[in-house]
Formats: sequence, structure tokens, C-alpha cells
Amino acid sequence: MPLPEPTSSASDGPIRVMKDGTVKQVNPLSGTQVWTVPGRGNRPLGAAPLPLQPIDPAQHDAHCAFCPRRYRETPPEKARLVRTDDGSWQLLADVPADGLEDTVAEFRRVPNLFEILSLEYWQENHGYRIPQDLAARRDAYLADPAGSAHAGAVARAKARASGLDDATWEAMTDRDRRAWTDNFFAGGHDVVIARRHYVDGAVRQNELASSGTLSPEEHAAYVAFTIEAMADLYDRFPAARYVATFQNWLRPAGASFDHLHKQLVAIDEVGPAARRAAAALRENPEAFNEQVLDVAIDHGLLLAENEHAVAFVGFGHRYPTVEVCSTAAAEAPWDHTTAEVRGMSDLVHACHAAVGTSVACNEEWYHRPRGLDVAMPWHVSIKLRVSTLAGFEGSTKINVNTVSPYQLRDRLLPRLHELRTAGLVAVPRLGEECSTARGRLRYLAARAD
Repeated sequence: MPLPEPTSSASDGPIRVMKDGTVKQVNPLSGTQVWTVPGRGNRPLGAAPLPLQPIDPAQHDAHCAFCPRRYRETPPEKARLVRTDDGSWQLLADVPADGLEDTVAEFRRVPNLFEILSLEYWQENHGYRIPQDLAARRDAYLADPAGSAHAGAVARAKARASGLDDATWEAMTDRDRRAWTDNFFAGGHDVVIARRHYVDGAVRQNELASSGTLSPEEHAAYVAFTIEAMADLYDRFPAARYVATFQNWLRPAGASFDHLHKQLVAIDEVGPAARRAAAALRENPEAFNEQVLDVAIDHGLLLAENEHAVAFVGFGHRYPTVEVCSTAAAEAPWDHTTAEVRGMSDLVHACHAAVGTSVACNEEWYHRPRGLDVAMPWHVSIKLRVSTLAGFEGSTKINVNTVSPYQLRDRLLPRLHELRTAGLVAVPRLGEECSTARGRLRYLAARAD
């Protein structure tokens, strides 16, 4: 049976289809208004074709600073995830400098070289002090000649990029130069980096390794590794209200390198988006079920589901968006069971695979901030950066999307079916195979702090 078509209506509602085909949307949690005008959605999703030039074999695993042959261009690792001989996963924490090349990291957690909130921010504004175990890790790393050389070279590169000339650096005391490395061991902004720059066996530069090119198992390890980092940052920074977790894929989406990675940033405030969502949830605790998921069901926007999560095309977003919501009772990602995390991971992975490598996108994770007095589910948005905000949006606060929710559904569902048939994604139910049961999001079973 074909998916239901929207009914033309000018009445109030979160999604309205006008008689001429214009789709008007309002996000019930954020209030964001979006219009999709007929004809503007016929452009391809990929903002620009990726380069087709051959890959230089001499640069294998050294294409950017995130690549395996360039481990020493990033700050000292906090942890890495490796494959053992039997194919299982092993977590290695605090790898010493002389052991960086002893194993191949499938995923690495390293400090961001140019953090959004510096260590000094936490120290000056919140009285943060480096915990003893992290101070001991720093001291041991710097006491080793290889570690001192590694951390010192990265710190010098950061100082140079910050405008500090060589003469000033050389005139500094050892203690002052050492202070430049403190954030490498105790900072609150981390990067989780995947191994591949290009897919294994790639010969051309358009064969980048994105989330969707990972296997479902690899993606699940990537997600679980990121969740461990989130929980650790909350533990390390008592004053943190939120750990923002996101992935920028390709430069139009804000990536410095076209190399797969996520970022985690501890911040000391609850942002406007979370405050608006909290206000909506106080008014209607079932808002995610009734005003988001049920609307997607009513408009035939479901994409996929499994036992633990549901994916659908979102509405009322500045950019065409896919939403993946956990149906678990637990709110915090680190409180989910292994199976529940895998359920979320499988749907996020499948959606990335369907969107494709050439489309710039932001993956944004949402969870209840620390101390917020309402329940909300862990959910992930994949926002396709296929348009540029301009004067119309700025002056009216009405955003114009080039792709309507229905158009995005019709582009992604056939691709999801192809990927499932090929065994490249792990999704049991797609489109109209999905259940239309209401109230699938069980976040209200969790207790607030």
C-alpha cells in the first residue's frame, strides 16, 4: 500500500500543505517556522560533487591530521578502541607516546586542539582543579622524553596558530610552556576520530569514509565509545549542565577535515533549544509522542524502526532533517542497555547510509541536561546542509527549505530498501512495515534528577 499523501489544508497544524503545494511547517518544541516552495526542492541533495582525482598512494593513512600515520599531530589520546586478533573490541586508555603506533585505533578520543571552552574558563569561573589522576597522567606523559616531545610540539603548534611568535615561546619558562599542555589532559572538549579517511581500497578522492560506509557493528562501537566519553565529561566537570555531542560531516557542515569524527563539549548552561523543549514538556509531558512522533505517523513520514528506536523525517527544521528517537525508558545514553544503544546506532547508521557520503550534514545528539526537571528521550537529528540561510530568513524568521519532509521521505525510503536488501544496514522494518502504535517513546518512565 502506498504511503499516505498529505491532504491540502490551510488550517492550523504543525504541517500544512497549501493548495499550490507549498508545505508550511512549525516545530512544536522550538517554534521554528519553515516553508518549502514547489520547484525549489528539485535540486540534488549533494551541495557540490566530491573531487574525482586519484588518491596519491604515498599519502595512504596520512591525508589529514586525523589520519593514522599522523597520530602525533593531535594532542595525547585519552583512549582508543582497537580490534583484537579474534575480532572483538578492546578499549585502551592513556596510551603512552612510544606506544601510539603499536596498535591501530579504529576510534580515538583526543582533546580538541582549539577548544570552545578552555580549561582556564572552568578554572576561573567554576574553581575547577585538575583531578589527581589526570594530573598524574599529565606528569607521567611529560616525564617521558617521547611524551614531552609529542605534547610540546602540539602545544607549540597551538601557540603559533594563536599568534605567539617563536621568540616569545622560547622566552617562556618551562612552567609556562607546560601550562599549554594542561588542556590536553584535563579539558572538556574532546574529539572522537574514526580510523579511515577514505573507504578501504579507495582509489579516488570522492570515496570518503562517512558514518554510512561503516558496518553496522563498527558504527555501534563508534556510538558506544562516544557515549562513554559523554559520561566521563559529566563526571569530570560537576559544573557542566550539558555535554553537547555532534558530528559535522564535510566542510559545508562546519568540519575542519573531511575525516569522520564527532565532538563533545562540556558547557555550563542549558541552551535555548533545551529550555524551549523543557517548557513544551512541562505543558505536555507527552509532547514528543503526541506532537512529534504522532504527527510524523499521521503524515506518513516514518522511515524505519526496530525494537529500541524509531526513525522518521522531521518537520519544522531549518534544514531537511531525519530524526531518530530512542524508545527506551532511560533518558541518558549511558543508562541505555547495550541492546538499546545498538538499536539507536543501527537506525542512525542506516539513515546516514541512505543520505550518502556526498551530502554535508550535522548529526546532533539531544538528551536531558543535568538538573532539568522534565523527562525527555535521547534523540538524534541528522540535518542535511543543502541550503544557505539568507536575507529572507533573517528578516522574517521563516526558513525556506529546498526539500519538504515528503520529498525527503521519498528520496530516502527507496535507498533504505536497497541498502537493506544488500545487507549493508541492520533495519528490520521500513516505511509502511513500521508499526503505527502511539506512545512508543517511553521516556516518561524515567525519573528526573
